[in-house]
Amino acid sequence: MTLRRSMLFLPGSNAAMLSTAFVYKPDSIMFDLEDAVSLREKDSARLLVFHALQLPVYQDIETVVRINQLSTPFGLKDLEAAVRGGVDVVRLPKTDSAEDVHQLEAEILRIEKECGRKVGSTKLMAAIESAAGVVNALSIARSSERMIGIALAGFDYVMDMQTERGDGSELYYARCAVLHAARAAGIDAFDVVFSDLNDEEGFLKEVDLIKRLGFNGKSLINPRQIELLHNAYAPTQEEVDYAKRVVAAAAEGERQGLGVISLNGKMIDAPIINHAHRVLQRADASGVRK
Repeated sequence: MTLRRSMLFLPGSNAAMLSTAFVYKPDSIMFDLEDAVSLREKDSARLLVFHALQLPVYQDIETVVRINQLSTPFGLKDLEAAVRGGVDVVRLPKTDSAEDVHQLEAEILRIEKECGRKVGSTKLMAAIESAAGVVNALSIARSSERMIGIALAGFDYVMDMQTERGDGSELYYARCAVLHAARAAGIDAFDVVFSDLNDEEGFLKEVDLIKRLGFNGKSLINPRQIELLHNAYAPTQEEVDYAKRVVAAAAEGERQGLGVISLNGKMIDAPIINHAHRVLQRADASGVRK
């Protein structure tokens, strides 16, 4: 089970950030070659990211590259650099249909074969940024065995819906659609960026909402948000203690060959046991909630 609470966006053109961002310890680092890079910096940013992917400091952290759309003059060049550089996950922006994913997958397969990389080792993430993408979320989520998650991108989505960011109600349907699609496909779901870095209370309120909905994590644009997010996703001591009792009871039941396992008079089934393991995994990563 890969923990993906935080995905930190880094502009591919910022050499200083590319060489030091690992110190902030997000679960995933996403090198952005799309919106965060101006047209005149596209080529230099691509080269910077290619070299950053091979730095030893990034070998123990999941790396993601957001490429430009394949329909642009930059998309295929970005993909070549990302796959040949050894990226873990390619993030496809503005994914509207499963066909977008199939086109990307075919190019990745070609590049893997050409550069000698293990076929299938490059994973995918689709960014849902439009009404069409939300409507097609399930087919997108199920479009490839390489797919590890789908992410909702709030700004482009609300622009497409002819509205604007507000109290979160404008995103509620899209969040639910993306989340249900991810769960039906057995992959992860990532929530939108919270762009007001000075509104810590608002950020934590949104994190509480998406955690209760069931999102695995959130895209971030500033390292200051990482610790806040990880702490919010950390379990309480009470949750940890209960999870340990569930896991212990399950292990004892398995040892005894019991068909039905109970704890304090309540039956423990597979979903409860799996949830307990997830709680303990988050505790190992984040500690107990402060």
